[in-house]
Amino acid sequence: MSAPHPMSYEAFVARATDDPDVVGLVLKGSHAHQGMATRYSDHDLYVMVADGSENDLTALDGFRSARLDLVVVTVTEFDRLDGWERYALARARVLLDRLGGRVTRMVAAKGRLGAAQAARTAAARLDAYANSHYRSLKNARDRHPLAARLDAADSVGFLLELLFALDRRPRPYNKYLAWELDRFPLPGWDTRDLLATLGRITGAGDVRAQRKLFGRVEVLARAAGHAATLDAWGDDLELMRLSEDSD
Repeated sequence: MSAPHPMSYEAFVARATDDPDVVGLVLKGSHAHQGMATRYSDHDLYVMVADGSENDLTALDGFRSARLDLVVVTVTEFDRLDGWERYALARARVLLDRLGGRVTRMVAAKGRLGAAQAARTAAARLDAYANSHYRSLKNARDRHPLAARLDAADSVGFLLELLFALDRRPRPYNKYLAWELDRFPLPGWDTRDLLATLGRITGAGDVRAQRKLFGRVEVLARAAGHAATLDAWGDDLELMRLSEDSD
């Protein structure tokens, strides 16, 4: 099939489905998250071709329009996708799977971190979270309110990566955080309370909310085997924790 100009999502999907070299179609983004698409949302589509394929569709890799964004990859390239793209694929919709279920299995696997990867990510993000949390409280103490709020906001990003890694899941993009937690809550957390707390921290740098949240995180992190990361902070942990003497 000669590469079509993708005038519309529906037309392109129909043409790609008719091409025997296309072994998978995977829709990500707002249209893959029920209820999240708006009239401004385009369709983000992975087009998977067989390894070694010289299909003309490869020329459309990176195509972007107001209606359609395309990424054309081989099966091997798709299987290796990781990092920031992982969450998008974890909640993607498989539109075409000509590999006997392999495309569907690859997509499902993106939503579950390996035990070793999850442990490494959790340890690194715990330390980064503690660092930003500590800096925020220190800046608040020393009357640097803007710096305190900025550090508090930074800490939330690391915290979310930590919490999802502890559940062996990739962190959702901010746009989909409430959507994700509403449908797939983090074990042991009340979604409404967690989101409200994050709002107070990012909006006002609420010191008490930060310390209270850190206390919960510390318990979870120690139970998950990350005590050494926390203990490396030594006496600085006292500033991070909620106590009777805390502000």
